Amino acid sequence: MRPITRKFAYGLVAVVMLLLALGAVPSLLGSGDPYYLTVEPAATDGPAYNLTTEGDDDLTRRRFQYFFSAVDAADGRSKPYRRGPVGIKESFSHSPFDEVESFRSFAPPNATTEDAVFVSFEGQRYRVHVERSEG
Repeated sequence: MRPITRKFAYGLVAVVMLLLALGAVPSLLGSGDPYYLTVEPAATDGPAYNLTTEGDDDLTRRRFQYFFSAVDAADGRSKPYRRGPVGIKESFSHSPFDEVESFRSFAPPNATTEDAVFVSFEGQRYRVHVERSEG
């Protein structure tokens, strides 16, 4: 193998490894107080984003992992999410903020408030918002 080809191959392997690391490392990074997606039962009538799991339940559960984590929890809070120390983590990882924005973008305009969005799932209407846990 020629030296130039060998250097190119090593460089290509290094780039691939770096990209793989950027995909794995952000989930390990985190600093500050944790954020939780919180779901609270709301009145059953009123506008809301209708979340259904028809078709591919597994895909929906992966897309809205913080929402389902909160719905399944006894206290209505999802698993914790910590922001990255420099702000890079948010570009490479899924967060509860992403889920709220996704609900907000598809919900009827009157199904949102300044800090929350109403989501209907399996006959129950929830008020969904992100909260920061101090300490």
